Amino acid sequence: MSRQIKLIWDFRGDAASKTAEHHELHLKEYIIHEKLPLHITGFEIKNEMHAIAFMVVTDEFMIPIRDALKPHRGELYH
Repeated sequence: MSRQIKLIWDFRGDAASKTAEHHELHLKEYIIHEKLPLHITGFEIKNEMHAIAFMVVTDEFMIPIRDALKPHRGELYH
C-alpha cells in the first residue's frame, strides 16, 4: 500500500478562511479535469488569520501534482 501525503496550501490574513474554501474548489476541479483517482480534499480554519486547503495524494501522484500545483508544504496523512 502506498503512502498518503497531504499537500497543503496556507492562506493568511482576514480572508484566509474564504480563500482556503475557494481554493479547495479548484483542487476538486483539477482532480476531475485530470481524471485522477483521488478523493480527499478539504480546508481547515486554523485561527482567524490562518487557514489551509489540502489534497491527499499517493506517492505515485505526489511529484507531478506538486510540480503542477506548487503546494506550500506536505505531510504524511493518516
